[in-house]
Amino acid sequence: MSEIVVDGDPLPFVEGQTVAAALVAAGRVAWRTTRVGRRPRGVFCGIGVCFDCLVAVDGTGGQRACLVPARPGMTVTTREDDDE
Repeated sequence: MSEIVVDGDPLPFVEGQTVAAALVAAGRVAWRTTRVGRRPRGVFCGIGVCFDCLVAVDGTGGQRACLVPARPGMTVTTREDDDE
């Protein structure tokens, strides 16, 4: 099984999974919060329409985790305090 690095921690994934699928499979259903109300957000629509699953991938912010295929060694940074 391959791994991505999420917030500094290794996270296994199965080939073909998106970053969001790998996070959910690891038990993380929310990985950021909204600026207003600090409401938890994770994958909602799963097809890239809602933008609730935003992460930074290899230093590029604003990536929809439900659309980004997980790749070995990829670095993912989640945001717990922002609507980036």
